[in-house]
Amino acid sequence: MFERFTDEAKQAVVSAQQQARDLRADRIEPVHLLLALAAVPGPGREAIEAAGLDHHRLRTAAERSGTALDADALAALGIDLDQVRAATEATFGPGALDGGAAPRGHLRFTAGSKKALELSLRLAMRRPGRRVIDSGCLLHGVLSLADPVVVRVLHQLDGDPDVLRARIEPDVA
Repeated sequence: MFERFTDEAKQAVVSAQQQARDLRADRIEPVHLLLALAAVPGPGREAIEAAGLDHHRLRTAAERSGTALDADALAALGIDLDQVRAATEATFGPGALDGGAAPRGHLRFTAGSKKALELSLRLAMRRPGRRVIDSGCLLHGVLSLADPVVVRVLHQLDGDPDVLRARIEPDVA
């Protein structure tokens, strides 16, 4: 399948692994593909930027999305996660709650990420003439999943996955 990928799409897949490592994930999730697409030049990044988003803002929202539900649940119990973090960092140092070192070695794709790649291939095969997978196809695949983390990250930034997908469909459909 990777022989059909354009150079920028290959670069995005490689970057997704680094995005996952940077966020201390042990597998490559669809949100890591989204972050990579926002970082790598190509049709995917162009669509993301046209929607008023960028890698930095998406990355910040992705970092927050990992604790957003926990913070809400704890707040309902009267526990302020920010106060807990501040007290822990005052005692044990900055980043004490951020986990250990980033994972090393090859990271596996989750089922959702594999499905995004499959959807990208299906889309590319429907295109007349040029049957390659570019970063626009990858973005379409990621957005077509309706992955809850991707949706939550986009909504935090007032982004709509359906609107974003519509921005790239004329280029890839």
